[in-house]
Amino acid sequence: MRKIGLVVIVIVAALFRLCIPASAQQPGKIPRIGYLGAASYGANRARVQAFRQGLREAGYIEGKNIVIEYRFAEGKRDNVAALAAELVGLKIDVIVTGGSTATRPAKAATSTIPIVMTNDADPVGDGFVASLARPGGNVTGLTTLSLQLSGKRLELLKETVPRLARVAVLGNLTTGNNAQALKELDLTAAALGVKLQYLDVQASKDLESSFHSAAMGRVDAVLWLSSTVLIDRRGQAAADLAVKGRLPTIYYRPELVDDGGLMSYSTSLNDLSRRAAVYVDKILKGAKPADLPVEQPTKFELVINLKTAKQIGLTIPPNVLARADRVIK
Repeated sequence: MRKIGLVVIVIVAALFRLCIPASAQQPGKIPRIGYLGAASYGANRARVQAFRQGLREAGYIEGKNIVIEYRFAEGKRDNVAALAAELVGLKIDVIVTGGSTATRPAKAATSTIPIVMTNDADPVGDGFVASLARPGGNVTGLTTLSLQLSGKRLELLKETVPRLARVAVLGNLTTGNNAQALKELDLTAAALGVKLQYLDVQASKDLESSFHSAAMGRVDAVLWLSSTVLIDRRGQAAADLAVKGRLPTIYYRPELVDDGGLMSYSTSLNDLSRRAAVYVDKILKGAKPADLPVEQPTKFELVINLKTAKQIGLTIPPNVLARADRVIK
């Protein structure tokens, strides 16, 4: 009887196991994220670390309960599309993009895999989302509002260089992204009584000739629009030219001040990258990108390089210096 009882127990246990869903018998699937950047890892390091921090805050530990596949184009824009296709081929769960130069090819590569933008100046104008409140497709994330900050940068230049009368505006003037920035600059310049000299910079080879044109135009300062020309260490070349021409220059990203630029005013991209992890978490838990509104920045940064100011013989006014979030001495 005892043997018969054991046999019955074994049979019942076997039948019970067959009734359990396969998902309950297997360990949970570890989600895989693709991180796509147009620049190098070095240029993206701070933002990647901020993104990882956001993941940790959401309970994810890289290599333990989440895997991240990194792909960086090293400043070679033509390679981004291939890297995006590579991530799609890996059948990852979410693609995280480090800017519009990465978002565009990612969106072209897939209409099903969710895409989270860590930052984009104009996601509606770029055609990535239908609206900030209702993205619609497979793309969502965060916007920088960078285009609306160009006027503020001009105001800061005016405060920093009180006798400011003429400013050279450098960048990709023909890109749709900068159309709003140009409107903002025109309005602010009219209010400040400042004349603008627009100089189109399409490639790094145009840097030296652009600064030469600015000097010939007798400008008092330079303002850089958002530009792929300054990806990676080319920002240092631009900073060197500004110092050589003794031209106070304001940039759109703090990394360019680290490279030797005078000052920058921008959205905190590190903060946006950290917040992008919240989107990833929601999507992995079942939320659809189409239903997740694109969020706007809440943190802005003024960074000033006093070493560069000394090199060009400029004294930063105390009221401007007091507002700086970070000062390089």
